[in-house]
Amino acid sequence: ADTLPDLGGRKVVVVTENAYPPLQFIDKKTGKQIGWEYDAMDEIAKRLNFKVEYQNTSWDAMIQAVCDNQYNIGMTGITIKDERKAKVDFSDPYMRSEQFMLVRGDESRFTDAKSFAAFKDGLIGAQAGTTPFYTAVYSVLDGNEQNPRIKLFETFGASVQALKSGDVDVVLTDGTAGKGYVDASEGKLKLIGGPLGSEDFGFIFPKGSDLVKPVNAAIAALKADGTLDALNKKWFLDYKMGQ
Repeated sequence: ADTLPDLGGRKVVVVTENAYPPLQFIDKKTGKQIGWEYDAMDEIAKRLNFKVEYQNTSWDAMIQAVCDNQYNIGMTGITIKDERKAKVDFSDPYMRSEQFMLVRGDESRFTDAKSFAAFKDGLIGAQAGTTPFYTAVYSVLDGNEQNPRIKLFETFGASVQALKSGDVDVVLTDGTAGKGYVDASEGKLKLIGGPLGSEDFGFIFPKGSDLVKPVNAAIAALKADGTLDALNKKWFLDYKMGQ
């Protein structure tokens, strides 16, 4: 393997939001910041020999704050988009997220997004402002964000409970997370339809940051040696999100 750059123990300020389980969130039991991205960033820091200082900000403020050099790196499941590249530099993708339809195990009234859209009584559970919400609005339904067929929930777990109890008929979920829910459901849930849009997640940096290249090298190393696969298993399949 190529040797990774040594950053000589320098301090790197990483900003997070803690509202995107299982990537990053506050553990209710301990009050600690935990998740997939914390594990990945801590491992990147170890391999590149830098010291991480975590700070928090809201999602609304994050991209601009990193653009303004208030922080060295930003992370909170940030989708790599061309229009964002005008403000910040992205790392290579460390995760691909694809949305699937999670339904009850005995669901037979529809089999994919198209037949669900035509099934006028069907309800979708989602959290406002999330990728599954926008996918539901624009890829499944009619582009109306006020569509009464979308029922809003505070948490993903609450939407899954509503699905199980019959209050909604579909919840859109990342494929990896969805598989975890299906495996734990003893046949009560299943995934249907093909992927509804995929997104690549990357870390963000101020334009021209000298950290992009070393972080990319570390991401490649973590992919190659199975570390990222192990994190997917730990956080998407084994970790029980308050269920």
